[in-house]
Amino acid sequence: MSVDFGGRSIYSLTVAVVNKKMSHRGVSGGGRRFSGNIQDYSQMKKVKEDLDKISSSDHVSLSLRNPFQFLFSDSIENGFDPSTLRNRHMLILLLLKLSLLVIVILGLTMSILWTISLTPPSKSPTIRGYRRLQEQLVSDLWDIGELSLGATRFKDSDFCSLEFETFVPCFNVTELGLTKGKEFDRRCGPMSKHHCLILAPPKYKIPHRWPTGRDVIWIDNVKITAQEVLSSGSFTKRMMMLDEDQISFSFASSMVDDNIEDYSHQIAEMIGLRNESYLVQAGVRTILDIGCGYGSLGAHLFPKQLLTMCIANYESSGSQVEIALERGLPAIVGSFASKQLPFPSLSFDMIHSAWDGVEWDKKDGIYLIEVDRVLRPGGYFVWTSPFANTPASVRDIENLKKWDVVRNLAKDLCWDLLSQQDKTVVWKKPSKKNCYASRKHGPGPLICKEGHDVESPYYHPLEACIGGTRSRRWIPIEERANWPSRATLSSKELAVHGVLPDDFMEDNINWKATVRDYWSLLSPLIFSDHPKRPGDEDPIPPDYMVRNVLDMNAHFGGFNSALLDARKSVWVMNVVPTSGVNHLPLILDRGFVGVLHDWCEAFPTYPRTYDMVHADGLLSLQTVKQSRCSMLDLFYEIDRFLRPEGWVILRDTTSLIESARAIASRLKWEARVVEVESNNDEKLLVCQKPLIRSQTNSL
Repeated sequence: MSVDFGGRSIYSLTVAVVNKKMSHRGVSGGGRRFSGNIQDYSQMKKVKEDLDKISSSDHVSLSLRNPFQFLFSDSIENGFDPSTLRNRHMLILLLLKLSLLVIVILGLTMSILWTISLTPPSKSPTIRGYRRLQEQLVSDLWDIGELSLGATRFKDSDFCSLEFETFVPCFNVTELGLTKGKEFDRRCGPMSKHHCLILAPPKYKIPHRWPTGRDVIWIDNVKITAQEVLSSGSFTKRMMMLDEDQISFSFASSMVDDNIEDYSHQIAEMIGLRNESYLVQAGVRTILDIGCGYGSLGAHLFPKQLLTMCIANYESSGSQVEIALERGLPAIVGSFASKQLPFPSLSFDMIHSAWDGVEWDKKDGIYLIEVDRVLRPGGYFVWTSPFANTPASVRDIENLKKWDVVRNLAKDLCWDLLSQQDKTVVWKKPSKKNCYASRKHGPGPLICKEGHDVESPYYHPLEACIGGTRSRRWIPIEERANWPSRATLSSKELAVHGVLPDDFMEDNINWKATVRDYWSLLSPLIFSDHPKRPGDEDPIPPDYMVRNVLDMNAHFGGFNSALLDARKSVWVMNVVPTSGVNHLPLILDRGFVGVLHDWCEAFPTYPRTYDMVHADGLLSLQTVKQSRCSMLDLFYEIDRFLRPEGWVILRDTTSLIESARAIASRLKWEARVVEVESNNDEKLLVCQKPLIRSQTNSL
């Protein structure tokens, strides 16, 4: 087949094009057709010879030599057609874009695989520099993607409808409780995300500062009616209404007619202590309160250096968790109907359960087995129930059967029954493991096999076996340092967690300096209408302006420790992302509270529940490790659980902070970027969520 275009050879076409191109360089006289030099002519002659060889071949297939013939043949054969040429150009551009996209995807895939293959101890400057470049590349691509969607992408966010006022994603709003045998577990999916700003109730007021806010709340800040308060069947039943818009918990009482102070005093005496103030000396620091009522036990024990974490089911109205958090107390929405609690084994010194509705005698006692898993060796289980300690003389056969089931199961778990008073029973978990081997073989639970005893129980199903016995963290509470010395782990304890003492000490020192800087940064936001760098004339912000903090990437819990060292009257919810290294066991062993969490899902809490949100390096971690969610998704979630006039402090790479600042403006936050003097590659983003946000699309 001859290579020909409309009767014209490749050579003739080429010569014509070259002559035309060269003629534009300037025409000279003396019979020379184009200006140039001998080298130009020699190159032209060589091109002619090569083209003659090509045109002389009768077996050259144009389709093989030019696979893109279909892009040009029509325009050459049929003459110049502007519309056809424009379509060809668009098709060429599309092919180039697709090729670029494939190259980028392949490059990122190989880059991430190479990063994963690196061993953790490798910390050379080259690797750290490469990872910074990788994060920069991903951030730049994210920015390009945002810009490609046009200016409409950056319009201000819309507001959610009123039914989102107490919206907690991932939880079943039908409120099927454990008492009905229904599972009430967390279920997250694509529909659980919200892309709107949740409005506060119309009469919302800023909570009282501590210690007043721990005992008095604004009734319009939570979804509860006066009738629900007075008719509550929870642990704290009767409450005194101060006036029409406030609820006081100062005189909250338990179901057993004694007030909360007498109840906690009773628990201490049942353990063998003079009163609850001696619980710390007995090795108790952290308490898990299952079905906590409205948090009155935790509120009473907090000034005594005892940290109580409330956990209860989701409730659309009159929620125990929402009200406890409104009081500024530690609480989280959760259930262990079929999944393990989001804590590693051996996490709490005491577990308390009172009138919670959990059917402890059902499912072969699997709920009690889960309590044993998260309870530390030598820890206490305090149980108050209408059928606890039911005497044989009582003719209520059903309650007697339930009591017998729970009592026998506790015996199978090697628990020691310390005391029984009224409807309250106290058991003590064994400090040694030899009891499990000496048990008589029967229907009781066995020791968990190695593959079933995990330290990261996120969405892990309940196990009908005794967990934690294989853990290196099996240390009785009486052998641990008492609080507050426990916050500084010994070298032996650090070795259990694979952490070097020097690294741990350096982390503590760095966070102490950081907290001083953080606290001074908030000062202008409180006392000045124009945020600026704090100066000598700025007053020091009060220690109690923040009651609770959610640390989204807690590392070793250094931020929590530094706040306590600075005598800030706060508690911290230490969150360990599932996409990073699991340091939650170390954090819990320091006497702090925290949970595992996947930040591509909603956090199990109600709207407007935290005074401050902190994240160090979380954006980098999410950018590299996650692809299921965007930075915008993360910021919508932060906005959901941040209180009006609450603060956000983010520390990350410069490029990610700049991207975060754009999103903060979209969410109508007041934001400013602060330089990090010790690190030129990082910046701080300090934001404050306003009390009132305009419902228009412009600030």
